[in-house]
Amino acid sequence: MSNMVAEKSIDPNRKIRLIHGDLTEAKVDAIVNAANAQLAHGGGVAGAIVRKGGRIIQEESTAWVKENGPITNEKPAITGAGDLSCGFVIHAVGPVWGEGDEDRKLFSAVYSALDMAQRYQFKSVALPAISTGIFGFPKDRGAQLILNAILEFLEKHEGSSLAEVQIVLIDRPSIEVFATEFAQRWPESIL
Repeated sequence: MSNMVAEKSIDPNRKIRLIHGDLTEAKVDAIVNAANAQLAHGGGVAGAIVRKGGRIIQEESTAWVKENGPITNEKPAITGAGDLSCGFVIHAVGPVWGEGDEDRKLFSAVYSALDMAQRYQFKSVALPAISTGIFGFPKDRGAQLILNAILEFLEKHEGSSLAEVQIVLIDRPSIEVFATEFAQRWPESIL
């Protein structure tokens, strides 16, 4: 069961939504997976996506890496979504906290995932709080950077196919951090 926590209209045709729910159940054109460079989907969001969507996602991911090499924060991958409600999974790799240049890498991971969604003419995409789970990126800092990347992308691509960007988070602590960030930027966005 999903619950919308906040919604910000960028213009009459485009929205950013904060949703407390399960990313694997998002009814969007594509979801973004918080992946590692080798697309080995074992734990965290990636593991949940493969458990729910099926082994085909891992098989397509393995084939992607074999053909294109490891993904980076500037170079995401895309696969089908198996049994998920969405049509595609965009695999983005965010930084592990402590590896250096984390802010730029997280911003780039989100921005590049949205750019891929636009290239495929998707109207809606849902993403998790990339790097703020098992990769250890501080949640409050991650919330700021993720929203900055979404806003910058939408502002620079006014004619983009993307009409809706959802941030879908399953855990209460992450929702609270992102809701605080929404409220600080746009007090009217909190529902």
